[in-house]
Amino acid sequence: MYRFLLTPRWWGINLFVVLSIPFCVFMGTWQLGRFEDRVATHQAAEQRLDPGTQVPDALDELLPVDAETSGRPARVTGRYGEQFLVPDRELEGKRGSYVLTLLRTGSGKALPVVRGWLPAGGTVPAVPAGEVTVTGALQASETSGTAGVHTAGGLPSGQVGMISAASLVNLVPDKVYDAWITLPSAPDGLKPVPAAAPGGSTLDLKAFQNLGYTLEWFAFAGFVVFMWFRFVRREAEAAKDAALGLDPA
Repeated sequence: MYRFLLTPRWWGINLFVVLSIPFCVFMGTWQLGRFEDRVATHQAAEQRLDPGTQVPDALDELLPVDAETSGRPARVTGRYGEQFLVPDRELEGKRGSYVLTLLRTGSGKALPVVRGWLPAGGTVPAVPAGEVTVTGALQASETSGTAGVHTAGGLPSGQVGMISAASLVNLVPDKVYDAWITLPSAPDGLKPVPAAAPGGSTLDLKAFQNLGYTLEWFAFAGFVVFMWFRFVRREAEAAKDAALGLDPA
C-alpha cells in the first residue's frame, strides 16, 4: 500500500522533507543563539553600569570606548574649565539640562564631564576650583541617532546639543576626548545622570525578532512533518480505494 513512496514523484517530496527539516532546525537554533547572545550582552552591560561592582581604571586604559569599556568606572585628574548646558534632557519623566563641564587633563586634552542633571529653572552650581580627581562611568560620544540630542542648531551661547568631540572642538581651545563620563554623585541642586547602556546591548525589538524567528523556523519544521504525514495518509487511502475498485472521485 505504501509502494507509492518509491515513485519518482515521492522521491522528490521525501528529498524536500529530508533537506528542509534540518535546515529549519539549523536556522531556528541560529536565531535562538542570536537572542541568547543579546540577552547575555544586556546582562553584562547592566553589571558594568553598577559602579560598585568594579574598581575604577585610569581613563587612558579604557580608551577607545567600545561595548566592553562603555559604562566602566574611569578615573581622571585635571582642572575644570568651560561649562555648558545640554538642554532638553529627560530624567525621571521631567525635562531639564545636563551640566557639562570640561576637565583639562595632564595630557593637554579636555574630557567632557556630566556633573549632573539640572531641572528647568534651577541654578547651576559653581565649578570646583583647583585640581580634582573624579571617577565616573565612561560613555561613548553621542551621535545624531542618540535619544535627546539637539542637532538643529540655533542654541544660545553656553549650550551644546550633543556630547561629542565633534560638537565641542570648535567651542574650546583644547583638544577633546572622543568620550565622556557621568559622575555617580552630583552637587546640590543637581541629580546624577545614569550611565547609558552601550549600543546594541539593550533588549530591543531586534532581540525579540530573533526569538520570533526562532519560533517560526521550528513551527515550519513541524508543519513540514505534519504535511508529509497528511499527504502519505491521503495517498495511502487513495491507493486502498483503488485496490478495492472504488471511484477516487
